[in-house]
Amino acid sequence: MSQRALLLVDLQNDFCAGGALAVAEGDSTIDVANALIDWCKARGDAVVASQDWHPANHGSFASQHQVEPFTQGELNGLAQTFWPDHCVQNTEGAELHPLLDQKAIDAVFHKGENVGIDSYSAFFDNGHRQKTALDDWLRHHEINELIVMGLATDYCVKFTVLDALQLGYTVNVITDGCRGVNIQAQDSTHAFMEMSVAGATLFTLADWQETQA
Repeated sequence: MSQRALLLVDLQNDFCAGGALAVAEGDSTIDVANALIDWCKARGDAVVASQDWHPANHGSFASQHQVEPFTQGELNGLAQTFWPDHCVQNTEGAELHPLLDQKAIDAVFHKGENVGIDSYSAFFDNGHRQKTALDDWLRHHEINELIVMGLATDYCVKFTVLDALQLGYTVNVITDGCRGVNIQAQDSTHAFMEMSVAGATLFTLADWQETQA
């Protein structure tokens, strides 16, 4: 396997139209994902995906605290946005989007399984207390460069990218393959700026296809 991988972040039903935590235009990322999957497969690049995979009583759910969704609070000593119940293990909402070319995905990595802590990043929980299996898998396959896209820009994509950079990966972000929650209107714009400042290179899909071998 080559030294580059496409990382699809949380392209799940609950983040798309009709989902419990639907992101505006979330479904529009699927065509970009499938185009990138085709591009990567033609070059022998790996394709991996992360999947939010919460127990039904997850501590990040507003319902567990009798508060309104999107309320700000604290969970296990960390600042926490309390979300609508979403991506509950083994539910339709947690499944990858039905139009995503899932058979081309080499490995899927679950996150957010620990009741007591949220996990935006595909690499770590929010307190960096536990790692997912993603980093070990990438290193086992000698992958050192990532193409990242998915949902949502201002949470799971941003923290996945920042962790990947900290872990030493070269990171390319496909901006039109991302959509944000945007609790504040500019959250996604700020997230892209933060990723860029930290060392990620931002591309549109068209730019990527035009400039990369």
